[in-house]
Amino acid sequence: MSRSLALFAIGLVFGGGAGFVTAAGNGITFDGHDHGDPAHHGGSNAEMAAHDHSQAVSLAAGPDAPGVAVQLHKDPMAGWNLQVTPQNFRFAPQNASAADADGEGHAHVYINGEKLARLYAGWMHIASLPAGAEVKVSLNTNSHSPLMIDGVPVEAKVTAPADSEGS
Repeated sequence: MSRSLALFAIGLVFGGGAGFVTAAGNGITFDGHDHGDPAHHGGSNAEMAAHDHSQAVSLAAGPDAPGVAVQLHKDPMAGWNLQVTPQNFRFAPQNASAADADGEGHAHVYINGEKLARLYAGWMHIASLPAGAEVKVSLNTNSHSPLMIDGVPVEAKVTAPADSEGS
């Protein structure tokens, strides 16, 4: 019986590893977003090219340009609450991965340069932050491209207080 369990465990490890390699080789990422499937991006190659995360959308500076501000608030129970306040920009979760529209999209949240999540509203709970961690929020179009104003990313950063360790 123990030999059967051992073989089963070995099969799970190797089978799971092969599955991850196959998925990664086909453009599937852990964010649930299949970068290799044109149908996921609207169907055509032109639309897929428009969904290039590295292709920034640059806008001119001015009073109507989008912006963002962030604040960290200690949660009374545990962790932190991130407050994101966009200017001249609205969250449009219903249009995620769809065609771009002026002034709408979503945000990406990063902790020390690692993407944590997409954000579709003004608040997010973060369970814990290391002391001095950098929290960055960037504004992105519906098609996930980063927004830029005169070549500068539309983003805001805040540093976790020194007393945040273990929070």
